[in-house]
Amino acid sequence: MRPIFLVVLVATLLLAGTLANGDADHVGVVKSMAGKVVIARSGRTIIVEPNLKLFEGDVVQTGPNGKASLILEDDTVISMGLNSRLVIEAFVFHPDEKKLSLIVRVFQGTFSFLSGQIAKLAPERMHIKTPSVTVGVRGTHVLIQVD
Repeated sequence: MRPIFLVVLVATLLLAGTLANGDADHVGVVKSMAGKVVIARSGRTIIVEPNLKLFEGDVVQTGPNGKASLILEDDTVISMGLNSRLVIEAFVFHPDEKKLSLIVRVFQGTFSFLSGQIAKLAPERMHIKTPSVTVGVRGTHVLIQVD
């Protein structure tokens, strides 16, 4: 085999493997965590470890001794306190195409949101939903507690 053909073949196989695993669709990562933190995804429960990739539709839940810090692809930082639960309902971050959207639903617990690029580029497209209200984020830092 010619060296250039081998390089192209290896690169193609690596790209195909990445796409098959769905890595191209992740919306962020669990940057850090402590205590019990789990994710409900596609009917499965996943025990969280740092750097675990997050996907649209993931339900992230901390236990009575759990905390988590999530970083989304647009640099939004979400910190979760004890006994907290949220779902990433929608995440679209294609600034070159002007396609931007972030919708997070919080069910219970304490949260800190430090907005990223979506809130800066299209603030009307970032929403945090709670059981009683929807918050449109126009600033940079939001604290929420849901009982």
